[in-house]
Amino acid sequence: MHHQPVLLVIAHGSRDPRHAATVHALVRRVRSLRPGLRVETGFLDFNVPSAHGVLESLAAEGVRDVVALPLLLTRAFHAKADIPAVLRDAPRRLRIRQAEVLGPSPLLLSALERRLYEAGLTPADKSSTGVVLASAGSTDPEAIAVIADIAREWWHTGWCAVRPAFASAGSPAGFPRTEDAVRELRELGCSTVAVAPYVLAPGFLPDRIARGAAGADVLAGVLGPAPEVARVLLERYDAARAPMPTALGA
Repeated sequence: MHHQPVLLVIAHGSRDPRHAATVHALVRRVRSLRPGLRVETGFLDFNVPSAHGVLESLAAEGVRDVVALPLLLTRAFHAKADIPAVLRDAPRRLRIRQAEVLGPSPLLLSALERRLYEAGLTPADKSSTGVVLASAGSTDPEAIAVIADIAREWWHTGWCAVRPAFASAGSPAGFPRTEDAVRELRELGCSTVAVAPYVLAPGFLPDRIARGAAGADVLAGVLGPAPEVARVLLERYDAARAPMPTALGA
């Protein structure tokens, strides 16, 4: 009998209890979208169960195939180093494929807009509203470039302007903080300024984004368990478990 691989969602973890609660709510939504799929959750730090512990438990049960999905929006240090290290240390009997991170995806832009509309905007407000795309931030050039690309792409859907901003003090000097981007959009002449946190769950950096949004008119909620986010998880799972194409002449 064929068994589909277990989906292991690997989240960063946080001392803030809202983080784990939001991750679990998202995983519940994924399960509701695909009831026959076994979905487990593991954390890199701060929370239990650990990703390593879940892998050990799956191997002890006799599970063979796992898709490990980084619950991350960009390919930065955790996706490139931390998670591969955990997977290399997993029991040898497991066949593990690492799925791609969630972003970028058109579904995530839809989730961002959902949160803005839930916060009080309407589609009719787009052309007069400037949006701060507020991410956690990174020192990874690839991750930074992706955030800038997402902001440009989102602007082309009809917003007055979209500016990326970074909450982490570790982001390169010269990159705007949330409050700087809010100020810039005011000076640009956008009649409404909104902040859209491009983060998955509450925590230290999302709280910093919220403080930086004090001068904005609208602050959206984190992406959290939005249905679009759950659909992205399943898209990444399906892509990771798909058979690799056979090379011509093989």
